Amino acid sequence: MLTAARLGAAALSAALLTGIAAGPALADVPPPTIPDGLYGKSDPTYDGVWRQSLALTALTAAKITPADSAVGWLTGQQCEDGGWPSYRAPGAACDPKFEDSNATAVALQALIALGGHQPAVDKGVQWLKTNQNADGSWAYNPGNPGDANSTGLVVNALFAARTDPASIAKPGTGGAAGKNAFDGLARFQLGCSAPADQRGAFAYQPDQVAGTLTPNTLATAQAALAAAGGHLPVATSVRADAAPKALACTDGSAPTTVPHAEAGEAVSSYLAAQLASGGEHLTLTTPGAEPKPDYTATAWAALALTQSGHPDQATDAVDWLEGQSATWTKNGTDAAATATLLLVDQAAHRGDAALTDQLTALGPAPKAAAASPATTAAKKKGGDGFGQFWLIVVGLLVGVGGGLLLSLQRKRNPNL
Repeated sequence: MLTAARLGAAALSAALLTGIAAGPALADVPPPTIPDGLYGKSDPTYDGVWRQSLALTALTAAKITPADSAVGWLTGQQCEDGGWPSYRAPGAACDPKFEDSNATAVALQALIALGGHQPAVDKGVQWLKTNQNADGSWAYNPGNPGDANSTGLVVNALFAARTDPASIAKPGTGGAAGKNAFDGLARFQLGCSAPADQRGAFAYQPDQVAGTLTPNTLATAQAALAAAGGHLPVATSVRADAAPKALACTDGSAPTTVPHAEAGEAVSSYLAAQLASGGEHLTLTTPGAEPKPDYTATAWAALALTQSGHPDQATDAVDWLEGQSATWTKNGTDAAATATLLLVDQAAHRGDAALTDQLTALGPAPKAAAASPATTAAKKKGGDGFGQFWLIVVGLLVGVGGGLLLSLQRKRNPNL
């Protein structure tokens, strides 16, 4: 079970964003066999549900009907209480300590995209409600302090389930109203008391001693889609004419938290500035390691900017991600990365057939796939040609038959 200290580590924050959580030491345990129906061939212990959910969401958005075994694997991972763990080995019992909000949130978004799984969705939403913290946030594993990444993902799932996050709150003490999901998300966002170039960003968690907030690239990108009111898959035609608005602050009257109505624009402004100054990508910085490009955070930033109505500010980042596709997706063998990039392309209205094929190849053969416009046109053309061919054949047969009939009549009646 994760501890607060381990949850607060920057390195683990990076892992959480890709659906990987710390767990018991497994040095002496051989990696599990890859189950039938699961996308990807790597060890699923920490990201099985995460990558499966992203894959199913992206393929469904591409009008591909996944195999029953792929959907069945995901639904089979759900525990009786409604939550999902990162991965549950075949035949293993559910352990509430290892159910997590991230896996549950993305699994719900996948099942909602697929349709036809309302009972599982209802149970999952109830699990999220049950495991909300009193401050309105969610932790990776229940019982721990909340974090921006997990809270953002849960808000995404609530939006997907058509559940108003403002209505989800634990009862307060003495009958007072509790903090809702938007309140929980707001407690991680830097407001007017922060330096101007940090306003709108999200911290992973408040400092455990001082309670201060420090911008975290991964947390910001992860929480931004929720602040913008979105979920997976991102499919919006909203477009703002202007660049995102920075948080409006006036001396002496700054609110302690960012108002919900301004949260999406504030984080979009911060992300747009970070992308513009960082070569159109975000950078991962962890203690003791050299800074390096953060593909996943950049992808979530692009999704959030598109959702908030600022696709122009995301365009160059999408171009950069596409240019880094082979590296990030490991030539199409990393299911989570491939699915995330496909979701980004779909949000940007750039249907990528090659990327779709790569993701499809990482799992069981789909039940059905939507025909591309070119294929549909070819079939139509072929169908028309086939019909015209038989029209000619029938016409010839009628003509030949008529000629034979006339010849026979002349033999019987020479006067014809």
